[in-house]
Amino acid sequence: MPIWKPDFDRQNNAILTRFARSIEATKPFAESFDYDGLYCWSLASSPQFWSAIWDFCGVIGEKGERILIDADKMPGARWFPDARLNFAENLLRPRPAETEAIVFRGEDKVERRLSFGEIVAEAAALAAYFRAQGVAPGDRIAAYIHNGPEAIIGMLAAASLGAVWSSCAPEFGVQSVLDRFGQIAPRILIAVNGYFYKGKTLDRADNIREIAGKLPSVQKILLVPYTSASPSLDGLADAQLWPQAIVAHEGAALRYERLPFDHPLYIMFSSGTTGAPKCIVHGAGGTLLQHLKEHRLQSDIKPGDRFFYATSTGWMMWNWLASGLASEATLLLYDGFFNAGEDGAILLDFAAEEKATFFGTSAGYLKQIEKQGLKPRESHDLSAVRSIASTGSPLLPDSFDYVYRDFKEDVQLASISGGTDIVSCFVGGNPWSPVYRGEIQCAGLGMAVQVWDEEGKRVTGHEGELVCTQPFPSMPIYFWNDADGEKYRKAYFSEHPGIWRHGDFATETEHKGFLIHGRSDATLNPQGVRIGTADIYNIVERLPEILESLAIDQEWEGTTRIVLFVKTRESAELDDALAARIKRELFEKASPRHVPSVIIAAPDLPHTRSGKLVELAVKEIVHGRPVKNVGALSNPESLAFFANLPQLADKGR
Repeated sequence: MPIWKPDFDRQNNAILTRFARSIEATKPFAESFDYDGLYCWSLASSPQFWSAIWDFCGVIGEKGERILIDADKMPGARWFPDARLNFAENLLRPRPAETEAIVFRGEDKVERRLSFGEIVAEAAALAAYFRAQGVAPGDRIAAYIHNGPEAIIGMLAAASLGAVWSSCAPEFGVQSVLDRFGQIAPRILIAVNGYFYKGKTLDRADNIREIAGKLPSVQKILLVPYTSASPSLDGLADAQLWPQAIVAHEGAALRYERLPFDHPLYIMFSSGTTGAPKCIVHGAGGTLLQHLKEHRLQSDIKPGDRFFYATSTGWMMWNWLASGLASEATLLLYDGFFNAGEDGAILLDFAAEEKATFFGTSAGYLKQIEKQGLKPRESHDLSAVRSIASTGSPLLPDSFDYVYRDFKEDVQLASISGGTDIVSCFVGGNPWSPVYRGEIQCAGLGMAVQVWDEEGKRVTGHEGELVCTQPFPSMPIYFWNDADGEKYRKAYFSEHPGIWRHGDFATETEHKGFLIHGRSDATLNPQGVRIGTADIYNIVERLPEILESLAIDQEWEGTTRIVLFVKTRESAELDDALAARIKRELFEKASPRHVPSVIIAAPDLPHTRSGKLVELAVKEIVHGRPVKNVGALSNPESLAFFANLPQLADKGR
């Protein structure tokens, strides 16, 4: 039984309904006017579908005659090869100048509100500054910046003239930034002077000087005042404060360079915990079309909606959030500790006070506030919220219960999954379909998502690899410094030529929804049977004593065994009784194969800066292998615990 269904009014008033009616004359629906019928048509008539997205969403630009060429090649298919457009022009489509475009909060220290007219004027001035520095289409602009208005404005200014934008959050360490920006040779470096976290002010001056000194390509530095009004430029060559650059070009008109559909827009980076971060280049047209589809049709974001996602500029959800401007939504930006405030509810405070209609967060956040005992429906007015989205890691079934019990009963809970690789989602929500406990609602329109077994055959109701069998517009256009495309092909197409292998371990359900069990490379394999880590976490973390868990498989006496690390509440400890209970729960509610051979209490578990558990880093340390790019972690100091644990000594060696 579903735990939520949209009522008639919600379905009837959804943008998805208007879109379906707009194409109904073409008779795309085989038997029924429902999501499945629309989805099947979007795959069977893929060029017509994406052309219809362009038309329905009113993309500004010249579409051209051809929609898709070399459709049988993946990679190699090309979308809208004759099109010309500009990404920023589509995000800044005309609306009243006084419309609120951005509301920003930096913990409880800073609050700013910017109108649409203000962000257009500031983006125009910044673009004029870039042009004065000789920035041309294809040049890279790198930003070491917080999730504030300047990040959005900087991206818009860069995109308006065809420059390529790339960003890292200011909590990244120097080496992590250099590992990323050092590969792409940026011409301009934008940097924030500091940031707030857990009520503390953290200065970035030393980091910026070191980063700038090791990026010889940088010709100009723009320093953004945030934690202080007039930060020092000492030690920074060719540097200027952001406000001075804006004032110097005040009144400039915003000019848009219309460029090919595949003109590079973003360079984004893989997490880099097992090697140098991959530099993934995304095109302007594919990013725009995919985000318009996901925001309007899948998420029902309408003009005037108030769109929040808890993110940072180092995570692809920032790019996804920024595109909300193209749907004429107001962006609600937050920077800092997500659990700030006396009761750890600062994000809920923000959502309630600003009447957020879309509340986006992570599975980890929902799990954490449930463990804290927060009941938002009793403490906050969330009447405006229509949709709650969760990503970053699998959303466990208990979290579905929590949302509908303690958050809001009448809300669409959309667990979504995709990634930096496609700057969007493979699977997610839609406003027509019911929500089933623990399940992602559907595959995204136009995304030929399947689950394959180890023999390359499609399976339903069974775990396997998440793949995509048809090209789609938001595939990376290439990897940076990968002239022959070898790294690109190896990343996604080495397992099944011509088929995108995403690297998620998943199940397609009887409802045509999806379960994500974790990353394929973190999948456990005791005695040759594959087990998703999320299946273990789902059971273990129901226990009140357990805050979080992490499972790996350890090489042991010629085979592998499961090792489970748990982080307990301060008031609890992992004694023999709790360990036995964990094993019993896994035995009874999963299978004997899910029962770990060893359970160890850990003081902390490592996460990426987007909040994902890093099983692979722990596995490498346990096996005595080095972990690369630990700066990609939010808490790299946590790794020290896992080295040379006596509980894991291999007696057979």
